[in-house]
Amino acid sequence: MAGTYTQREFEAGVEEQTLLKNANSTKIVVREPVRLSPGWEGTDKPDDELNFKELTMDQVNLELNPPKDRLNLVFFIMLLHGIGALMPWNMFITAKNYFANYKFSSNYTGIETSYGANYVSSVSFAAQIPNLIFNWLNIFMTLGGELTTRIVWGIFMQVLIFVETVILAMIDTSAWPGIFFWITMISVVILNTSNGIYQNSVFGMAAKLPEKYTGAVILGSNISGTFTAVINLLADLITPEERRAAIYYFITALFVLLACFDTYFALPINRFYRYHEYLHNKEKRKNDSDVKSKTRGTPPYWKIFKQCSPQLFNIFFIFFVTLSLFPSVQSDIKSSDPSFIETIYTGKETEKIYTDIMCFVLFNVTAMIGSFITSFIQWPKKQWLVVPVVLRVLYIPLFLLCNYKPRLVARTLPIYVNNDWIYLGIAATMGLSSGYLSSLGMMYCPTMVDSRHASTAGMFAAAFLITGIFVGILFAMVMPSIVSASIWE
Repeated sequence: MAGTYTQREFEAGVEEQTLLKNANSTKIVVREPVRLSPGWEGTDKPDDELNFKELTMDQVNLELNPPKDRLNLVFFIMLLHGIGALMPWNMFITAKNYFANYKFSSNYTGIETSYGANYVSSVSFAAQIPNLIFNWLNIFMTLGGELTTRIVWGIFMQVLIFVETVILAMIDTSAWPGIFFWITMISVVILNTSNGIYQNSVFGMAAKLPEKYTGAVILGSNISGTFTAVINLLADLITPEERRAAIYYFITALFVLLACFDTYFALPINRFYRYHEYLHNKEKRKNDSDVKSKTRGTPPYWKIFKQCSPQLFNIFFIFFVTLSLFPSVQSDIKSSDPSFIETIYTGKETEKIYTDIMCFVLFNVTAMIGSFITSFIQWPKKQWLVVPVVLRVLYIPLFLLCNYKPRLVARTLPIYVNNDWIYLGIAATMGLSSGYLSSLGMMYCPTMVDSRHASTAGMFAAAFLITGIFVGILFAMVMPSIVSASIWE
């Protein structure tokens, strides 16, 4: 039975006393509508939980019957958004052969240019600078409005850029390689500006849920790399024409982004997601109304940063080491034994296939596996995660001792790891540890603060992730100088 009561006085009988916070009171004045549900008084809830004047019946139902993530639907939606969050970066980096070896090649343009040789470093800068800036700004100000506005417009702008990229793949640009190069760079800047806001918002959204859902976003990010690497490899193996392969390749990004767009609007109708969003908002309202809070309505950023700093360092350092090596160094490591290539591929262009498999596919598959393992194992614990994270710095000299031969540079450092199978093991463990440890760091970070600040902590984590990527890309630029230094002669 449900009833609505207007202002009136009640003598405090036995039943009415359950509605009184002060047991000594003899009467109560009800000034606002009160909604009651059948059998509520018999639930043995504390007195302060029996006042429903600010709850809807849906919220009451969620309180009484906490829902489960049926069929792991929300988990898979978070995973899909993780795929979409890193899709722009992965698509343009993995398409190195299309841009550097086709669109900017002398065979296509008829002239020698430096655009192909500078493609990886140029696209890395164009991608990560806006991503870095907007990830940090998005922590302290609501860029583009509320969460829904940021995610929707972020996805929409990315869709437009990929449509433009497909159109440019259809057009003959051989007569104007310089213009095409700068159009591509501007497109990457716009794409990653939108993606920076979108990616940061996705981590903030996942932080409202249990920690495994942040892990789902990281797992999706690693699946994104595997997905693009496999699509790129299939295009190289099946489609003989570079232009047509590129068209199919970039169209796949459109389908993924549109799926992200649709599933985001499916979340509000999911009871599990509504329940955790309700808990998050309830906790936030409770603390915003605390008269002792001096930063009313504004998260205590410095406090959150200090509490999260151990995991923020871990996240930064993991991606710093990884991006120092992948893809710049790893894509320039050549096969030491021709017979090893024949065990992988016996057709033409074996060097390109070796790079596709031993760089892009190997790293992304192992990183995906490492990220997936965190769904079952979370070791080491928060306070000890820094140990394996710091030890990963040893991968930098290990990779440089392999058969690393950067373009336009004469290597003087002796090659000590001259076996493809040993290199395979080194590269596999690097990717595996990257996916596993980064997932742990991202999962641990929101748990370092009060639940009401979990979303802000998730945004800090995303910003340090991008910062680690950016600094790693910068450091990768000195790798050719290290292996070609005169001190090794």
